[in-house]
Amino acid sequence: ERDRDVLGCLWWINVPAMPVDTKRVRGPDESQSPLLFVPPTTKTPAPPSEAREDGRRRGQADVRPMFARCGLVSQAKGSAYIEAGSTKLICSVYGPRETERKDDVDMKTGRLVCDFRFAPFSCQKRGAWIQGSGEKDLSLGLLESLQPAVCLHKYPRSQVEVNVVVLENDGSVLSHAVTCAALALADAGIEMYDLVLGCALRQDGPTYLLDPTFPEESGAWAAGYGDNQGRVSVALLPSLNQVSGLQSDGEMGEDTLVEAVRACIEGCHRLYPVIQQTLLKAVRRKAPPAQA
Repeated sequence: ERDRDVLGCLWWINVPAMPVDTKRVRGPDESQSPLLFVPPTTKTPAPPSEAREDGRRRGQADVRPMFARCGLVSQAKGSAYIEAGSTKLICSVYGPRETERKDDVDMKTGRLVCDFRFAPFSCQKRGAWIQGSGEKDLSLGLLESLQPAVCLHKYPRSQVEVNVVVLENDGSVLSHAVTCAALALADAGIEMYDLVLGCALRQDGPTYLLDPTFPEESGAWAAGYGDNQGRVSVALLPSLNQVSGLQSDGEMGEDTLVEAVRACIEGCHRLYPVIQQTLLKAVRRKAPPAQA
């Protein structure tokens, strides 16, 4: 019995201590937003002014200045980069390549795969690389906007992959992702019926804000949806003058929604010359030098 006690003491002495992470600050098991404890305000909100923070006007087809360039990702078949104000996106296109899932092989048409992600540092609240439900919804919206414009029947039994990453989110990310993806598809040499341009709008009562920034876009959630309060995103084929994608949320009347779609279409046409010049410069860079 004495030997057993001695062995037990020796075993207790030889057990290594568990490592302790002194740099990690453990948060509480349950937490609540501090906004829940803010007393509600009873002041009547002031009527919105016609001028916006970036100098544009309400109720006018003013889009943010855009910078675009193709061919930045050397490993991809085609790529594009877009800056619209502080919103920054990059898109890369791979393929046509063999379809990964054999059960989805179509002998007559190809398959378009879209992946939309936010970089962890792109939003005010740091996110993760794991694709969330919101990003999956945006991927589906991107696919529905691009699919009518791509000649998938030219690529049977193959798939084209479109990957969009938001580097900085300052509003209207889906509409600019559509434009960036169309530029990348054209840079990759994928046959298309027409380019696809996107434009977003936030309806704020009797007026609207075209190409809203992130504070303007999130203002609809803060104020609550009422009459003629909502958001609209339109994807347009400018040469064919056809709408390939339309998303709307909120409460808007029929006449208000029609006017919102018309304003988005006008905003797409304002972006068309910029996209044309970007593609023209990309083609000239890829063209072989003229022989003397």
